[in-house]
Amino acid sequence: MNRRQALVCYVLIVCSLAVAWAARAAEKNTGDWTLRPSDQPGKVDFALITRNDHGSSHHESDWPVSAFQGLDLGKPGKQDVSFKIVRDAGRFECKGYLEDGEGAGIFHFFPDASYAQQMNSLGFSGVDDEKQYAMAVMDVSLDFARQIKAEHLQDLDTDKLIAFRIFNVTPDFIESFRKEGLPVSDSDKLVAFRIHGVSPEMVRYLHQAGYSPDEDTLIAMRIHGATPDWMDQLTKVGYGKVDLEKLIAFRIHGVSPDFIQKLQGLGYAHPDPDQLVAMRIHGVTPEYIAGLRTRGMKDLSIDQLVSLRIHGIN
Repeated sequence: MNRRQALVCYVLIVCSLAVAWAARAAEKNTGDWTLRPSDQPGKVDFALITRNDHGSSHHESDWPVSAFQGLDLGKPGKQDVSFKIVRDAGRFECKGYLEDGEGAGIFHFFPDASYAQQMNSLGFSGVDDEKQYAMAVMDVSLDFARQIKAEHLQDLDTDKLIAFRIFNVTPDFIESFRKEGLPVSDSDKLVAFRIHGVSPEMVRYLHQAGYSPDEDTLIAMRIHGATPDWMDQLTKVGYGKVDLEKLIAFRIHGVSPDFIQKLQGLGYAHPDPDQLVAMRIHGVTPEYIAGLRTRGMKDLSIDQLVSLRIHGIN
């Protein structure tokens, strides 16, 4: 399986897991809610919890205060509350109590009867009860669907649309990469960008450094920790323009600035990147080299050192 196939499989698994909890939640369209203050201005920490014979689901995130119709969060003391959350996919009717901005209760979900048909007309088919519940929770609005469709992405479907809301893949996020000269159009890779932390700033840094990375390389760099800060450290020890695939190999096998500095201290001024990787693969460490020198084996080339380790000379 190549990197592209592995990425697609990975993102499909993530997208499937992201909506699987909704299958349980939608069976009875009812559950519990909790609410408490959030650190983010204008928002509250709100959770929807459902339970059934298969287990439970729990969705918790920061929701804007404006989403809660009929709820007075500024009222002090304990109060009974009844409020609604209305979204294109349906509405949540909630009852319970609040005490000084924190509380709990029960909710009932009422799906919008026309939502699935409207989504289908936009090209997003397969909106069943489970997905509609998930789309209400994640606020997959018709307007959001139209905006994402206008980005002309590959392999875009209903599950990806839900995943976009879960991982905050927005039109602004997509356009920010295109402004940096990266013509992103693959839905799976955009989700992977969010999961692994590929940013427009990273793309800009690499372009300014003379690289032209593709999406798979960017994702691999983030997975293995080949960050701009780490690349700057390599530049300081003389490795400022190494092929990106070799930089990824550096991270995989443990070629670090510290490792390079120790080799330089032993007289190996600038080993080839492939030699550095080979040294790490076969265990040619600075300590190993120093040990050989104490036994009189001095002035060995890197290829000779690697050969000794391969043949079991310790």
